[in-house]
Amino acid sequence: MKKTYHTIRKQGKTNEQQLASFLVNNGQGLLPMVDLIEQCQMACDELIDVTGRAAIQAVLQLSAMEAAGGPPQQGKRRSSNVVFYGRQAGQVMLSDRKLEVERPRLRSKGPRSQEVEVPAYAAMQNPTPMGARMLDILLHGVSTRSYKQVIPAMAETAGVSRSAVSRAAIEASEAEVEALLGRRFDELKLLVIYIDGLIFGDYTMIGAVGVDSEGHKHVLGIREGATENSTVVTELLEGIVSRGVDAKRKMLFVIDGSKALRAAINAVFGSQQPVQRCRAHKLRNVLDYLPKDDKPQVKSLLRAAWKLDADKGIARIKKLAAWLDQKYPQAAASLLEGLEECFTINRLDIPPALHRCLATTNIIESPHAGVRIQTRRVTHWQNGRMVLRWMASAFLRTEKRFKRIMGHRDLWALEAILNPTATANQKAA
Repeated sequence: MKKTYHTIRKQGKTNEQQLASFLVNNGQGLLPMVDLIEQCQMACDELIDVTGRAAIQAVLQLSAMEAAGGPPQQGKRRSSNVVFYGRQAGQVMLSDRKLEVERPRLRSKGPRSQEVEVPAYAAMQNPTPMGARMLDILLHGVSTRSYKQVIPAMAETAGVSRSAVSRAAIEASEAEVEALLGRRFDELKLLVIYIDGLIFGDYTMIGAVGVDSEGHKHVLGIREGATENSTVVTELLEGIVSRGVDAKRKMLFVIDGSKALRAAINAVFGSQQPVQRCRAHKLRNVLDYLPKDDKPQVKSLLRAAWKLDADKGIARIKKLAAWLDQKYPQAAASLLEGLEECFTINRLDIPPALHRCLATTNIIESPHAGVRIQTRRVTHWQNGRMVLRWMASAFLRTEKRFKRIMGHRDLWALEAILNPTATANQKAA
């Protein structure tokens, strides 16, 4: 009967209690460490280092013994075609560093003898977890120059160079770009799409975030280029449609007011799609043309007008623009530009509970703020591809903390307003 060398199950979560029980019952080698701990001569992290290294060495040895059909036996013949062939220095990949170990070597018998792989050692050579861990640490604000300082000091631990950090992070982030830009949305029923730009040094990126009928937010896509470039925005929207977003379904688009954005929406989704101009952008643009003393009054009048129904609100703002035109014609022109689209949600008679999240691009600006925080330590953007990698990685991590939008319980009303026929068919069914 073949002897097993496993002390814990191969499937499922590691049974820590069973492992701890084994170490207690077979822990003569730990007794000196117990004395040192009790005498405060060894810290707990040192204990973890020592026992962890020993555990890895034991795993490698047990894996070699399974491959060879038993432990090394000098001078004795064995039925297995694999024999032990000494030991050699090697390295295994941990989540955030490389660890130097001594690995057992195996060879096959016969005239064509060759090296036999130790399964556990081969599994520990995968650099993907380390690359992902390095990228995660970098996105938490640690630069490549400072990375070695956050790695716990360990005897015999292999050094990690800045170039190694960069290579591992680039590989991990490239995989995340592919994951983000390869998402499918075939089963997603989107009600709202927010589009806005984000600046990284000399580069501008465009992001699109969608909200489904349950109020959940989804990162739809990113692309390098400004919102004023209709070609770039069109390519972004075409990419979203190619990955399953239904272009025939009526949705509300919330944008910053760029004419190129409106043109791209018309080209890809059709001119029948309702578009809401971001009121926060409009307010900032108008106030930029005014002196400090006039800003509070104009801000109050604008916010009051936006609470009225579309016709009354537009009439109030036109009167305000006529008054501003006497002293500040540029402010008046900015106020009237795209005025009709500032009242789209009023004209559609969308419930007031949804106005706060539909009247501005704050829904996408909030994740953009998370991206800025995670990329704040980068001071030199080498090229657009680097920006794309960092934005994708930061967006994916920010997305994990997404919550449903405010007023999500009233989204059924927005669905009924945008797609009345589909809603009626669902009720009939």
